[in-house]
Amino acid sequence: MGSKANGTGIQKLFDDAHAEGVLSPAGLQALSVVDLGAQIQAGLGVNVDDVQASEVVLVTVMPDDSGSIDYAGHSKTVCDGHNLVLDALLASKQKDGVLFHTRYLNGFVLNPFRPVEDVVRMHGKNYRADQGTPLYDQAVVLLGTVLAKAQEFSANGVPVRTVTLLITDGGDAHSMNAKARDVAAVVKDLKRAENHIVAGMGISDGSTDFRRVFRDMGIDDKWILTPGQSAQEIRAAFQVFSQSAARVSQGAASFSRTALGGFGQ
Repeated sequence: MGSKANGTGIQKLFDDAHAEGVLSPAGLQALSVVDLGAQIQAGLGVNVDDVQASEVVLVTVMPDDSGSIDYAGHSKTVCDGHNLVLDALLASKQKDGVLFHTRYLNGFVLNPFRPVEDVVRMHGKNYRADQGTPLYDQAVVLLGTVLAKAQEFSANGVPVRTVTLLITDGGDAHSMNAKARDVAAVVKDLKRAENHIVAGMGISDGSTDFRRVFRDMGIDDKWILTPGQSAQEIRAAFQVFSQSAARVSQGAASFSRTALGGFGQ
């Protein structure tokens, strides 16, 4: 069963978040630039009432499906990396409280938020890297989805923590609505709430300064991964993220330690 929030419901979630001081005026503005309701709706997934856990962890991954990923021969590695994160969560004792969401960089939702045992793995038949890089536009949609889902749970009195990974092998090239500062406004609000981690992985294209790209989007240095171009390095970066995601699932104290330490922990 899907989430009950529709387009107007999503706006209400954001308005409530703003009223509660979770969303700043800048964050609210970033999420209201265009009507994101339908795009966010597509990711909300499981109904809050259908989740029995006493606390919930939302894990979100945004794999890059731009043409350059395939051109560089990274398609299988990105699929493997996504599935590695899933396997780490499936091995967690707290997996019953974990919901997983996969939305590709160009907006295709492979997994709306759902229990980890129901997650569809990435493979050659459901992932084709042949599109552009609307990094800012889709980061706003993705983070808006995370925020809306978290708001649904907190409105129902369920403590929620989130960890999100944005993946790209290039700087923004095709965003129509959002700028880096719009993403940064939302990231800043999420960080301030102290129950969200937002991370970025920049797969080397030989020229892009990914630390700068992600920093401009509001992501802390300690949450930026910059693997090189080998499959081994990219897999290792996914491994690092999967360990952080698994730690986050282990409870509030573990979340705080992880949030403080970043990937270097």
